Amino acid sequence: MTVQSVTVLGAGSWGTTFAKVLADAGRDVTMWARRPEVAAEIREEHTNNGYLPGVVLPGRVTATDDAALALDGAQAVVLAVPSQSLRANLTAWRSLLPREAILVSLAKGVELGTLKRMSEVIGEIAGVRSDDVVVVSGPNLAKEIARQQPAAAVFACADHDKAVAVQQASFNSYFRPYTNTDVVGCELGGACKNVIALSCGMAAGLGFGANTMATLITRGLAETARLGSKLGADPLTFAGLAGVGDLVATCASPLSRNRTFGELLGRGETVAMAQQAVGGQVAEGVMSCQSIRELARGVGVDMPITDAMFRVCHEGMNPARVGAELLGRQQKHEWS
Repeated sequence: MTVQSVTVLGAGSWGTTFAKVLADAGRDVTMWARRPEVAAEIREEHTNNGYLPGVVLPGRVTATDDAALALDGAQAVVLAVPSQSLRANLTAWRSLLPREAILVSLAKGVELGTLKRMSEVIGEIAGVRSDDVVVVSGPNLAKEIARQQPAAAVFACADHDKAVAVQQASFNSYFRPYTNTDVVGCELGGACKNVIALSCGMAAGLGFGANTMATLITRGLAETARLGSKLGADPLTFAGLAGVGDLVATCASPLSRNRTFGELLGRGETVAMAQQAVGGQVAEGVMSCQSIRELARGVGVDMPITDAMFRVCHEGMNPARVGAELLGRQQKHEWS
């Protein structure tokens, strides 16, 4: 199974970066951008300065705002739109998807309302088995990868041949992809880390240091693994790139929108003020803390950090107060 022609649907920072990764691996990439002026800039100037200022895109990358044109002849289709808008976008594209194309998901989240993972949403709308969707996860801060700083990722799919095909299509001198068959674990790791990153940002905004950060990362990983185990994930996945790898990068880096958003909340700003400060975009963790909380409650899993982030983001609770409540919870064994 060989992939040469790839379509990337979405021209944000990660979609554009992944298009660059594919082109630098020798693939022919067509991007779809919602705004015609963004498509024209990518096609004619080989830049996308609104999302990746100063980055020059390879000549193998072109772009259009016509989804039908973008999808024509694609051997793999990369879905690079935010998790909460994936369903609406994919519904509009469904009839245009090439029958044999491998579907690849870059989105990280749990859908509000349905509580479905992104591969499940794709499977439902596209009429394929959700396990046949290749899920990309890992410590993948777009701006660092776009600057060709060394990074790794994990491509998860129950159909290992499909994961390998996308792995081979994206392997280059600075980007090292691994494969996995645990779609559930990789998706939950990718979704939950955004919520934990909010908490780490809030801790930084409150003036706390490395001990607090390490505690939140470690306990955040523990509650993510509890949920994953309940839903059938492989516990080893959370020790890998889609688990601790993605968690550390997202919680620690100033390039992480979720960490930055949380830091603004920790400094006393409202969700609306933080949203304005980061360019009008809501961090994925703000929405995911609600859907992940509901998912966890539905299967009887305790996720105290996720619950705390929900109360701050959606009920207006003061971050300092919620932090004190987390510290004052009933004492217990570490692994219980």
